[in-house]
Amino acid sequence: MNSLDLIVLFGTLIFIVAYGVYKTRGQRDIDGYLLGDNSMKWGTIGLSVMATQASAITFISTPGQAYESGMGFVQNYFGLPIALIVVSAVFIPIFYRLKVYTAYEFLEQRFDPKTRYLGAAIFLIQRGLAAGITIYAPAIIISSILHWDLTTTIIGTGVLVIIYTVSGGTKAVSITQKQQMAVIMAGMFAAFFMIIGYISDHTTFGGALEIAGSLGKLEAVNFSTDAGERYTIWSGLTGGFFLALSYFGTDQSQVQRYLGGASAAESRMGLMFNAVLKIPMQFFILFVGVMVYVFFIFYNPPIHFKEASVEVVRNSEYAAQFDQIDGEYRLALEKRREVASLLADESLSDVKRSELMEELRTTDAASLVLREQAKEVILLADDTLETKDSDYVFLTFIITYLPHGLIGLLIAVIFSAAMSSTASELNALASTTSIDFYKRAIKTNASERHYLNSSKILTLVWGLIAILFALLANSSENLIEAVNIVGSIFYGTVLGIFLVAFFLKTVKGNAVFIAAALAQMGVIIIHFLTESGAFELSYLWYNVIGCAGTMVLSILIQILIKSNGR
Repeated sequence: MNSLDLIVLFGTLIFIVAYGVYKTRGQRDIDGYLLGDNSMKWGTIGLSVMATQASAITFISTPGQAYESGMGFVQNYFGLPIALIVVSAVFIPIFYRLKVYTAYEFLEQRFDPKTRYLGAAIFLIQRGLAAGITIYAPAIIISSILHWDLTTTIIGTGVLVIIYTVSGGTKAVSITQKQQMAVIMAGMFAAFFMIIGYISDHTTFGGALEIAGSLGKLEAVNFSTDAGERYTIWSGLTGGFFLALSYFGTDQSQVQRYLGGASAAESRMGLMFNAVLKIPMQFFILFVGVMVYVFFIFYNPPIHFKEASVEVVRNSEYAAQFDQIDGEYRLALEKRREVASLLADESLSDVKRSELMEELRTTDAASLVLREQAKEVILLADDTLETKDSDYVFLTFIITYLPHGLIGLLIAVIFSAAMSSTASELNALASTTSIDFYKRAIKTNASERHYLNSSKILTLVWGLIAILFALLANSSENLIEAVNIVGSIFYGTVLGIFLVAFFLKTVKGNAVFIAAALAQMGVIIIHFLTESGAFELSYLWYNVIGCAGTMVLSILIQILIKSNGR
């Protein structure tokens, strides 16, 4: 990065923070701070909901996910539009009718205080962890690529978010997210057209699609019925539906986005905006990753994208072994590039094109084998290193091949996304702590000014906790999967509680409380068994198990309680 990149980066970030503070100055009461005075229109709500979900991890990890595994991750979102229709039809009318600040207030009105506390506590645990990840994820990668100090990057990102979130509350979060989404989409489209421009020097856009398809990168739908397959159309429609229903219907970081709407109709329109555009947006981001893969067929990629790990092995006794593999990798890449270049000839016969496609698949597979061998040598040099490097793919492309100025904009995209999702999380964590615990159980009859100030203090506290979690975090698999896994462990149980509240009128508080506690423990045990290799199960099914477990157990426990005369 040069001075132009730094001007673009910091100019963009400072403008967003200053704009959020300026537009929301003078907050006087808790309604304005937590619900934005119920003044937001559907466009603001829609962009805010989308920005909350689209964290920095989305724009760092999703292209890397596609680079490594193709378009299949998009199936994760297939259940989302259906879930948003259900939230609009069932959840929003109830929340607006009861005039709640948080989703968990409804649980006390339907059941009892302890069920409200349980739902709120589960949210605080999983969202508190997620807030740390959303700060840590971009910071660890950006600091590695740009050689910035990790601690400074984490603290800097967290402090920027805290400034405008503490200052303006929900309205500041939603208003700034409009600016952030504009920066994000402008940056992603600019990167995409730069990639296509580079590729067009070697083949047509149709040729790039043909290459990507022949290598299996465009397979967006998997009809396998194997429950161990991470992404299939069935896990996406079923597990993805329950994940999205819980996230948009019971997670305060999303509920708070649409509770600030001017009316229930504005909130519904905001969610329908996401129902229509979310899958195309994720498809586009994944497609960018696929085009990066095609790009690196014509422009040599490194054998390992995490530069810090490569430096470690090159300074170890295994340097010669690593260099030998790297040399073989270069030869394999050269062969792959030659074959891909021949495919650009439109006069090829069908037989010859088929032969070249098969040769391309063979040479591509050979290069992947050598990449895996390089990872094994890295572990020999230091077995504590993380060898999964897909999170570094897109940033490597940005830093190495994009012009200055656009580099700064793309880094601003990543920071903007980190700030938007983290701000929503801090706002929701503070709201839940303030309304469901502090105002409900600790200080029940204070003034509006007191609750406003306490909410600001709690936002600051959660911001500091998120920064602390980020500083203590360890790298994990593909980061976008890590966030979804954390959510899937907890979301199903909370959703089960709400569905019991909505549809199982005979079930009372004691039964659903015990059922939810048992279901949550069950999901955690299943996750650890899956991680230990005892069996294979896609994490998306955790949402179904947690939800169904809570509902079935609550019915059985209620019958048992009733039969015992209690």
